[in-house]
Amino acid sequence: MKIGVSAFAWTAEFRPDHLAIVPAVRAMGLSALEIPMFDPARLDAAGIRSAFDASQLECTVCAILPRGINPISPDQDVRRKSLQHLLRCVETSAAMGATLLGGPLYAPIGYLPGHRPSRDEFLWAVEAFQALGPSLDAHQLTLSIEPVNRSETFFLRTAADARRLCEAVGHPRIGVTIDTFHANIEECSLVAAATNLGSHLKHIHASENDRGLLGQGHVDFPALVRALRQMGYDGYLMIEGFGYSAEEASAPGFLWADLNTSPEKMARTGLAYLSSL
Repeated sequence: MKIGVSAFAWTAEFRPDHLAIVPAVRAMGLSALEIPMFDPARLDAAGIRSAFDASQLECTVCAILPRGINPISPDQDVRRKSLQHLLRCVETSAAMGATLLGGPLYAPIGYLPGHRPSRDEFLWAVEAFQALGPSLDAHQLTLSIEPVNRSETFFLRTAADARRLCEAVGHPRIGVTIDTFHANIEECSLVAAATNLGSHLKHIHASENDRGLLGQGHVDFPALVRALRQMGYDGYLMIEGFGYSAEEASAPGFLWADLNTSPEKMARTGLAYLSSL
């Protein structure tokens, strides 16, 4: 297993002035940095790749679908537009040198239409992800679909939901991210969620129940790490917590993160804690 940290600790919009984070993360002893992606065109892919190459740091991407992009929309034109967006996400991730693209890529965060997932919506999701297969193969990129909690989606909340989708898609490069913040809400057992995914498990977002410092909440990381070792999981443990920086109003933690928890403290504390396990 390799330990990395999400740039969401610092910012939701990774700009050229954030490139200094890359060597700093490497100097902390972390193996990877995860880049947030909303609009692929707003990321300096060449600059990001150059910074990662120079620091010998590995890159992953977490994409969040922007307004107007919805692969399970009942509107066929929206679905067509959404597929083109997903293909650009794959291409831009590859241009940055990323090995994995993840996130809740099936629907926008907060899309809650007031019904249970329908068969049509499930088939539209399968169709969209199957269409990405050739591009994933061409770029040797893994796609890791992330279930999120019920306040953020109605469509994919649990590892079991995600496994069912992956089995229907049937592509070896397409699997599942477990985010322990969301799983802490939706899963009866974090260990069972991971082990039942088996080879479909591609990525872990290591996040405390309050998105704070790892090891200071009630997520059972020791049991999860033991289970991952028994499974032979060799992917990333990506620290995803939200720090506070007075200068970074776009950071997810700007409004509610602990004022004493900087992004750097989030990364260093998380690395020390996960390494101890």
